[in-house]
Amino acid sequence: MDIDKIELIGDQHLPTSLETPLRPDAFDKSDDEKIETIQYHFQKIMEALGLDLTDDSLSGTPYRFAKMYVKELFYGLDPKNRPKISTFNNKYGYQKMLVEQDITIDSSCEHHFLPIIGKAHIGYIPNGKVVGLSKINRLVDYYAHRPQVQERLCLQILKDLQQTLNTEDVIVVVHAEHLCVSSRGIKDKNSTTTTVEYGGVFESSQYRNEFLALVTENSKK
Repeated sequence: MDIDKIELIGDQHLPTSLETPLRPDAFDKSDDEKIETIQYHFQKIMEALGLDLTDDSLSGTPYRFAKMYVKELFYGLDPKNRPKISTFNNKYGYQKMLVEQDITIDSSCEHHFLPIIGKAHIGYIPNGKVVGLSKINRLVDYYAHRPQVQERLCLQILKDLQQTLNTEDVIVVVHAEHLCVSSRGIKDKNSTTTTVEYGGVFESSQYRNEFLALVTENSKK
């Protein structure tokens, strides 16, 4: 790829697809095989940096790094790790807005593999189905734990919840700090990014404003 294009996409944080870009053979290897491969290559990276891997402090780092990537930071790449989201009949007939806010975002920028840290706020209006509140948190965590672009993360959460709840009436707000902005490049320590995706009744400013007012009011408490 042209170096100028590489720099442009990375510095501008441009998304290239709505789905996480995966090769057809992404899951042909087991987790253990992936860890072994990453361990080998990260060892070469450390050696290229001039680090002494015979030192007790560094000798286990390639394995720890590889295990962290496969089992922790990027476990959300594998569809088998998607949390089971059980829905329940809305027996109470609750038809007003339900909001789950301040859900931790702990993700990684796909351009530099540096942290994206922030919060997600989600609202929906039940259409015969409701979901356990902790399941929303687990779903956010699942999509966050893959190399991401914030716009895509917002959309993936929205579309999954719309399908799971069988309603378009869902809104997702993600507010996050990108360490690829604060720790490299321009090194702006104070800037944050907010993305908003919604459908159904939230296309109406009345519902969006009600949701945003609730989120803002509760965040002040």
